[in-house]
Amino acid sequence: MAQKVRIGIIGCGGIANGKHMPSLKKLDNIEMVAFCDLIGERAQEAAKKYGSADAKVYVGENSYKKLLEDKTIDVVHVLTHNTMHSPITCDALEAGKHVLCEKPMAVSAIEAQKMVDAAKKTGKKLTIGYQGRHRPDSLYLKSEAEAGTFGDIYYAKATAIRRRAVPTWGVFLDGEKQGGGPLIDIGTHALDLTLWTMNNYKPKFCMGTTYHKLNNQTHAGNPWGDWDPAKFTVEDSAFGFIVMEDGATIYLEATWALNYLDAKEAVTTICGTKAGADMPDQGELRINGVKNDKQYVLKPALSAAGVAFYEGNSDNPADREARFWIDAVVNNKTPFVLPEQAFVVTQILEGIYKSAETGQPYYFGK
Repeated sequence: MAQKVRIGIIGCGGIANGKHMPSLKKLDNIEMVAFCDLIGERAQEAAKKYGSADAKVYVGENSYKKLLEDKTIDVVHVLTHNTMHSPITCDALEAGKHVLCEKPMAVSAIEAQKMVDAAKKTGKKLTIGYQGRHRPDSLYLKSEAEAGTFGDIYYAKATAIRRRAVPTWGVFLDGEKQGGGPLIDIGTHALDLTLWTMNNYKPKFCMGTTYHKLNNQTHAGNPWGDWDPAKFTVEDSAFGFIVMEDGATIYLEATWALNYLDAKEAVTTICGTKAGADMPDQGELRINGVKNDKQYVLKPALSAAGVAFYEGNSDNPADREARFWIDAVVNNKTPFVLPEQAFVVTQILEGIYKSAETGQPYYFGK
């Protein structure tokens, strides 16, 4: 590997500009040397703002394959719409690149499995962009779970509820390119956080429902403006009930638009035999239990203790994600998010969609 990690960016849209490229730019041991997008102006602008002096630009549907031919590129970030995650990631791994793929891992378990298999076959590192794990509330909760504070965790709730916040740009509302709506978009973060905290990746069956109740409305009070009902082809809400092999149950809520006041996104609630915990909102954590025959509630001062949870000077989850990922590549460490874990998230999301279609429980492994 060169002195600096050479990175190629495939997909220069919102998530690339809002999360990945700004965070990578802060690292002094990387350089972004290639930018690929369907829209030439986006790739050019990204190269100008974030690229090395000799950065190359690739434009067009299959131009990413030319990018992958560059043997000097060490790492690729796959930041495209969801249906392209698996094929581009597999091609990048086969081309000898380490890959960070944005969430969700894939639109189906079959596609996700291809990614896991390609990583194993090539020996290259693969991780998925679940930056919610890097928040201080998430890290504190995980450390308590690992310490046995909660005992046997047998019930959890994964929550991603927006009262009215439907993304109206890009292809978010396009079921053909995204593979789903809020369930696969924001529900995926809440489910990943929940499974990771529980350290439970063996689902038995699930039940699910999806709704298209509000997507035909106009003048809907959406902060990003009205959506086009004709183009809103994904669900506006989805709910799932998951039973794990050990009997633990998880309730999953995911919605972009719900007439509901207690909106919160990418948070989890867990209940164990010794204690429980919930996140009133992102960045907040409450642990409850019984001590000395009295009930208690513990609220860690996460903002005051930030240094204890972050390496370096950054307290931004996206920055921490980028730093840990590049460190895993440079020093041959295990990625913070394992592809096998992300596979189970995709597997469960697909199960909820299939259950919603059939009206029947969806059993895993059958």
